[in-house]
Amino acid sequence: MSALPYEELDADPCGCPDAGPSRRTVLRGAALVGATTMFGTTAVTVGAGRALAAPAPGGGTTLVVVSLRGAADGLSLVVPHGDPVYYACRPNIAVSADRLIAKDGFFGMHPAMAPLLPMWDAGKLAAVHATGLPAPNRSHFSAMEELEDADPGSTQRIGWLNRLVGNDGNQSSLRAISVGSSLPTAMVGPEPVMSFSSLDRARIAGTSRRTTADTGRMRALNTQWATARGPLGSAFREALAAVIDLQPAVAQRANRTAYPTGDLGDALSSVARTLRADVGVSVVTVDSGSWDMHVGLGKPDSGWMRNNATELSSAIAAFFTDLGPVADRVTLVTISEFGRRVQENANWGLDHGWGNVMLVAGAGVRGGQYYGRWPGLQPGLDADVPVTTDYRSVLAEIVATRTSASAAAVFPGFAGEAVGVMAA
Repeated sequence: MSALPYEELDADPCGCPDAGPSRRTVLRGAALVGATTMFGTTAVTVGAGRALAAPAPGGGTTLVVVSLRGAADGLSLVVPHGDPVYYACRPNIAVSADRLIAKDGFFGMHPAMAPLLPMWDAGKLAAVHATGLPAPNRSHFSAMEELEDADPGSTQRIGWLNRLVGNDGNQSSLRAISVGSSLPTAMVGPEPVMSFSSLDRARIAGTSRRTTADTGRMRALNTQWATARGPLGSAFREALAAVIDLQPAVAQRANRTAYPTGDLGDALSSVARTLRADVGVSVVTVDSGSWDMHVGLGKPDSGWMRNNATELSSAIAAFFTDLGPVADRVTLVTISEFGRRVQENANWGLDHGWGNVMLVAGAGVRGGQYYGRWPGLQPGLDADVPVTTDYRSVLAEIVATRTSASAAAVFPGFAGEAVGVMAA
């Protein structure tokens, strides 16, 4: 069996030394709580001694988490045009009120988010502002760990999504999938997780993309590991089963041209095919980056923010269209490790901040409106967007309304508040 060498993520353009975890670092951490098996470009992380589970189709709900890596500026994505401090602090990069879409008396979205306007108008998209960690953490990697572990003070390194799939009753070998270049902390833990960079490349080395259990190499691997004892044997059996169970998704029609070019479009196209195949997936993670805009954020019609917002909104809109009827059971949420400062810097960018915005789209969302308590912005080079809604309150509401898991089990010791973004 050959294994894909670990690869480091691209260096962040801003030069931040800890802008994101490397594939090597994350998979090393995953191995502490489970066994990670590499098949070509496919990684399967499982716990020791876990029994095999067949796919569990049947139209269950799915949560898709899109992480905006690098700390997106929530004040650009959802603009508080009713707060005069926003315009006073951003003379060069602010979005004027007359350019905003989905505008109410206080908020409006960046014009590059226009592809999502039909979902907003249909009540399928909402935004929750001034969300984030309970205390500021301006280190990319540390904040990501804290955000995705979501269990402060615990000595166990188990991510909130791994706890979710461990408590929702789904026993499919494919119940948790990560699409991207690394396994995020949110997925780390004892529950089985499949990770691949591309659905069409998710295969065992030396086999075709339409592998079956009777294929020569698969038959040999099954024979080799069928009775092997210990965590490695269990890991291989689970991994082999997961790769085979994924084949109905590989056979699904790809509508890649409907998506924008780039990694996010590639990933969400793979996710849509997987969910249309109904192979028992209940949780998915996808990364979108980089959002670390210390310089050259740009103006509404050009620049880094416009390009990222266009890609994000176009990819999400294409994803829900691509899902077809399956969209009625899929909920998507965006999250970022922290926000940006209120005041622009001398390079027309923004430094690390605190509060941010979360977008919630799809099934069960009470959309077409903005949520959260606006704290009011303060001027000054060190001014943040204060957090008035713990991000876990938003996620806990999604878990409680869209899954069979207990929010208390997913977020231990956390007493959230009602946000209202999800229909009970």
